Amino acid sequence: MKQVASLQYGVIFKKAFSQIDVFNAFVRDILGIEFRCDKVETEKSFEQRIGNVRVEFDLYAEDLENRVIVEIQHQNGSDYYDRFLHYHCVALLEQAANYRNYKPNLTVYTIVVLTSADKHKTDVATIDFDPKDRYGNSLGEIKHKVIYLAVKYVDENTPEIYREWLSAINESLSEQIEETHYHRPELQTVINSIAKNLVSPEDKYLMIEEYNFESDKKERFEEGIKKGEKDKALAIAKGMLSEGLKIETIAKLTGLTLTEIEHLH
Repeated sequence: MKQVASLQYGVIFKKAFSQIDVFNAFVRDILGIEFRCDKVETEKSFEQRIGNVRVEFDLYAEDLENRVIVEIQHQNGSDYYDRFLHYHCVALLEQAANYRNYKPNLTVYTIVVLTSADKHKTDVATIDFDPKDRYGNSLGEIKHKVIYLAVKYVDENTPEIYREWLSAINESLSEQIEETHYHRPELQTVINSIAKNLVSPEDKYLMIEEYNFESDKKERFEEGIKKGEKDKALAIAKGMLSEGLKIETIAKLTGLTLTEIEHLH
């Protein structure tokens, strides 16, 4: 059993998957295509913004020989379906040379890795941009895809070629991995690169910063939910008061205190 830094942290995920052999192997296994890049960029962004949202790719690489761009986005939180569809479209539109040429020079694939829970509880989900006829047959015109991988929902039905990668990422979240369970050499590279004794002081600092940021974001989210529930209860109580219900009855039905209800007067 090896003690490791969790891949839920962006700094650790980028450290592991920005290694060229790891990136190429992960893309090959997840997309089922041959992919060979000689450079992996981290925190890639485009100078000219498309829309009002700043887009930054965790990991970005191009295989010019096979005419493919692959982005790997690491996510630990909610709203990731729409966000990374937007990112994917930015990578497509950035290639548009002029208004006469709508066909991008490179195929764009976006792989999103989710390390937190998801309401759909599905291991693999795909957006396939290729047009279909009314019988569901693909026309083979557009190869671009977005693939969402939720590591917490891997099971025996997950395709084997996906399962080993996703299981290793998921196991790292407990900060220890049984390395003998994994046989791909690139996964061994990942496991060795995130060993706790190899985490630099700078990386530890960034992990703490990320943890504090996520904790603060979660706290603010929960506070927002509580405020919304309180506002709804107050609105209901106000309606009950107008109907002449007793304060004690309203308190029982809404969970508000007598003081809070009296203030509505």
